[in-house]
Amino acid sequence: MSQNTSSAVMQQRHEAHDSLDFFPTPPWATRALCACLAEADPALKGKRAWDPACGTGDMVRPLSEFFELAYGSDVHPYGAGAVRDFLLHGDEPVFDWIITNPPFRLAEEFAEKMIGLARCGAAILVRTAFLEGVGRHSKLFSRRPPQTILQFVERVPMHRGRLVENGSTATAYCWIVWLCRPHKPVPADRTAFAWIPPCRRILERPGDYALVAA
Repeated sequence: MSQNTSSAVMQQRHEAHDSLDFFPTPPWATRALCACLAEADPALKGKRAWDPACGTGDMVRPLSEFFELAYGSDVHPYGAGAVRDFLLHGDEPVFDWIITNPPFRLAEEFAEKMIGLARCGAAILVRTAFLEGVGRHSKLFSRRPPQTILQFVERVPMHRGRLVENGSTATAYCWIVWLCRPHKPVPADRTAFAWIPPCRRILERPGDYALVAA
């Protein structure tokens, strides 16, 4: 029997309730966001970024190319960054930007806390289907409308538990970006939408998948 790889089926990325939902981010997808942020903010290089679900550090490395400092943490000791539960109250570090690929089932909670903590902005990488849902609109998007939705034109292949150089996917992904303090809230009808044009070949770098090969 052939596998059903239709878009509707592939977007149903079900995880066990206690799963860590770890899908490493290809570095070029992080660079695509950072390039957009740097274009809007020439002073980005002097700011600090935090990835609170850093996994094995695949997002922290490209963040360090665009920010003065890139800090990573995760609830699980994957071997990169500090071990801390982002959603627990505690002595949170202060950063200009908080940027992450959150566990999908906790993405709303991550977004809410990121928006409240970041000095300048917050961004989450999610499947485009995350934009749907009456409940999510009521609890998150209507109350804290994003500044920008950046939709990838090409697919961003992400695989559970591992970074894959030549992977593929039928799932569409986008970046959702909020500007935080001291910016004024975005009116509910003013969220900007933009496409991220094909950029994988341009933004991949030698060594991006070196740990995979090892």
